[in-house]
Amino acid sequence: MLQEVRLQTKRRDEMLDITAQVEQILVREKVQSGLVVVFSFHTTAGITINENADPDVQKDILRRLGELYPRVDAKDRHLEGNSAAHLKASTVGASQTIIIHNGKLQLGRWQGIYFCEFDGPRYRTCYVKILGE
Repeated sequence: MLQEVRLQTKRRDEMLDITAQVEQILVREKVQSGLVVVFSFHTTAGITINENADPDVQKDILRRLGELYPRVDAKDRHLEGNSAAHLKASTVGASQTIIIHNGKLQLGRWQGIYFCEFDGPRYRTCYVKILGE
């Protein structure tokens, strides 16, 4: 079954830990073995898995992406002015797949699932699809 995670972002660039929301869906679905796919429905947002123990990691990721893709570039042709957000989303990617084993997400000790906002603040939706038994 396809499930939605609805979010309201607060800043232009931010990373929201959505691990708990995905785990809640897994518990409701009672799947013991399989895969879960988390997918961003937006061209200026992405999904990644990274460290969730030290919040400075997310700050560093966003800072470095900002250095790679500055918000304003006079050469950008996209009239909405958010080309950097599109580039960041393409770099991060639109989805992640996580293994389910014994009813649990198989994430590393320090890993979390993040919704990455690059053009906020906005109301956002990501989809969670569980494949398994």
